[in-house]
Amino acid sequence: MSVSRDRLQELFDQAITLHQRGDLAGAERMYQQVLLLEPSSFAPRHMLGVIRFQQGRHDDAAQLITAALESNPNVADAWTNLGHVQAGMGRREEAAESYGRALALAPGNIEALHNRGNMLRETKRFEAALADYGAVLGLRPDIAETWTGRGAALSEMGRAKEGLESLDKALKLQPGLVAALSNRGFALRELARFDEALESLDRALVLQPDHVAALANRGKVLSEMNRLEESFAAFRKAAEQAYGGDKPDAAKLAHERKHDEEQAAWRAAHGETARISGGERLAGRAVNPLNAAAAAKAWAESDPRIVAIDDLLTDEALAGLRRYCLGSKLWHTAYPQGYLGAFPESGFAAPLLAQVAEELSDTFQEIFAAHPLRYHWAFKYDSKLDGIGIHADEAAVNVNFWITPDAANRDPESGGLVIWDKAAPLEWDFAKFNADESAAYAFLEEQGAKTVTVPYRANRAVIFDSNLFHKTDAIRFAEGYANRRINITMLYGRRQRG
Repeated sequence: MSVSRDRLQELFDQAITLHQRGDLAGAERMYQQVLLLEPSSFAPRHMLGVIRFQQGRHDDAAQLITAALESNPNVADAWTNLGHVQAGMGRREEAAESYGRALALAPGNIEALHNRGNMLRETKRFEAALADYGAVLGLRPDIAETWTGRGAALSEMGRAKEGLESLDKALKLQPGLVAALSNRGFALRELARFDEALESLDRALVLQPDHVAALANRGKVLSEMNRLEESFAAFRKAAEQAYGGDKPDAAKLAHERKHDEEQAAWRAAHGETARISGGERLAGRAVNPLNAAAAAKAWAESDPRIVAIDDLLTDEALAGLRRYCLGSKLWHTAYPQGYLGAFPESGFAAPLLAQVAEELSDTFQEIFAAHPLRYHWAFKYDSKLDGIGIHADEAAVNVNFWITPDAANRDPESGGLVIWDKAAPLEWDFAKFNADESAAYAFLEEQGAKTVTVPYRANRAVIFDSNLFHKTDAIRFAEGYANRRINITMLYGRRQRG
């Protein structure tokens, strides 16, 4: 049946009207009707993809908008919408590229500029993010959300004072902007103005009690105030809001799918049904106190500061953490090298972990001095893929301990940690000392640095100056879910700045 162009346009206009009114079901039917009449049409396929995105059906949305762009790649709004979908799927690198395609077609597209800035910030490309935010503010200095993004980027770069100024500008424009209040709390934390940080975060949470970033930032502030029970409770609440469901398989890396399948089988075999398995605080001790005197002596005599401690945890604590890490569905961050990360915001905040953190400080006072817990995480590795590359951490003291049984390690002389005897220059910013491997290796070669290799042992901790460059040693662990290498890292105190 032949349909005139005027009739097709009339149907499409009706669909747009329904869409603008919020009648997604009605608009969807009309877009589909136009596609049936003209299957090659760009506009209804693009807009049907937008509806799928609004319905939370991200995979379908990406397929539809991508198909539309294959027929006509010269529509900036479609590239922008594809970027929104990819961002919603957690595919930030791809989203940044899509926003870039939109900007190539429409250089002054404020929406694409702002959102690309967000993606660049979230992938730690801070200078590029600042350039995009600056371009937006050069055109429209009245956009509070862009001042917020700029403030967040500056704060994460270690320029928290400038970040706070941007966030205050955002709040002057829009006093109830929750994201600005949350990021302001982060900036104030970086400036060690903890009471003010809590005040800003509490204001955010009054306006939006389930705001994930504000809850997570509140957890970070409380941790540095040595209020770990409250801190970990805030982290758990953030995780409940952010990770209530499972990630679709299509959005997972191959090694992530493998892990999740293995974990599902392990959970079924052990009768685990709750998302979080164990992790309760113990009535007795979690950290073995017998190591304290020897560790303090070794720390005082070491140069650089590197100490290995065996039998760190009590048997009950070690067993509890193994069950918690194997059974809990909190491994939400997948890295292409082959490992998974669990962070406090994703639920890695069990009361048992808080107990370990508290007892580490109390047991090894000569090492930790007055340093509070700044941050913590765990990594779980595939048996045959690479571990973490060379980097330094944003802290004063680093605690790295391993909990997988020794029988899983195929090579007792490896599988642990390689630490260089030279620290990152204090003037280096986070992006450089934590992620620029070529700069790190060039610096270490120039300095004639030597390595200290600490082999893997179950229940062994390596405590060292966080500013020392380090990396995961070669991993040769047996196949099987329970054999995956698991390390837990706790950072105490703050890195000095140049």
